[in-house]
This record gives sequence, C-alpha cells and structure tokens, in this order.
Amino acid sequence: MTATYTFDVFSSLDGFGSYDGGDWGGYWGKHGREFLDRRLASYEQEQRMVLGANTLRLFVAILGSRTEQDEIDDPVNTRMMNLPTTVVSNTLEGPLDWPDATLVSGDAVDIVARLKEESNVPLRSHGSLSLNRALMAAGLVDRIQLTIFPVITGQTGAAPIFQGAADFDLELIESRTLDGHIQELTYHPTLH
Repeated sequence: MTATYTFDVFSSLDGFGSYDGGDWGGYWGKHGREFLDRRLASYEQEQRMVLGANTLRLFVAILGSRTEQDEIDDPVNTRMMNLPTTVVSNTLEGPLDWPDATLVSGDAVDIVARLKEESNVPLRSHGSLSLNRALMAAGLVDRIQLTIFPVITGQTGAAPIFQGAADFDLELIESRTLDGHIQELTYHPTLH
C-alpha cells in the first residue's frame, strides 16, 4: 500500500509562506488555543516528516536544540522535531542537527516515490516549498493542507507558496475555521 503524502503549508491570504520585516510575530500573531491544539493533534499520529534543505536550516535556526522547559512551552514544535524525518538534499552534509533525521541525496521525486512505496506510516512535509512544488508536478502529493492566516502581507510577504508551480485542479476534502478566523483547507490536487 502506498503511504499518503501531505504538503502542509501556512499562508497569508495573499499567498505568502512567510514575511520579511514587519512586526507580525509567529503565525502572523493570529493563533489561539484552537489552532495550537489542532496543530498538536496533526502530529500525534505516527508519521514521517519530509523536509528540504532550506526548511531544515530554517527550523534549526528558529527552533534550535530543545530543552525540557521548551517541551512544556512548545509542545507542537517539540512533537514535530521528534518525529522521524527524511531530509532530501544534495547540498547538506551529515550529521544533521535534528533528532531522528536521515539525510538522503538524489532526485527528490525518486526519493519520495520510493518513500511512499516503502513507508508504513503517512508522510508529511511542512513548508519545503520548492521540494513540494516538484512533488506536486510529479503527482506525488495526495493532500495539500493549506492553513490561511487572516493577514495580507503585500509589503512584507516573502516565499510565494505556489509561484512557478504547475496548474492544478483542487478537490476540497475538508475545511475548518480555527479560533474564529484561521482557515484550514485540505485539498486533493490533480494536474490541470
């Protein structure tokens, strides 16, 4: 049986995955308890993370090494960090500063196709925009879990999520409103 692959991504309403400058804060400062509980629940089941080099570098820079106090204060990131992780990169060298990470070099499409065939748990990638655009074009992404925060970052927006991606038709699988204003939309993509 082929493992399900979910591309999990955060976005501003205008399609940016992050911001450069400004005083937004984490999650654009719009998160609440319902959002945080939902994020933690999304990492509770057994699964394997798949990250590209740039996302791993960013996560290590932001999250660093975790202490017991950090686990209490940030259970979402603590849980994510402690999932088995495959890092797809032709530029990084091991060992990686990430718990339970395996570095795999080569063609990302071939690597993830093999992971989908061999994994007995679902695969999830958070961020890793260029990696996931390539996997979408190859038909390897089963779900896009798009969380839209109620902000427009026209001046400070960075990392356009789907810039340069192929054209896709999206079938809505699930939708939720979190904390009364954050939208979580889950789609099945197919090439248009």
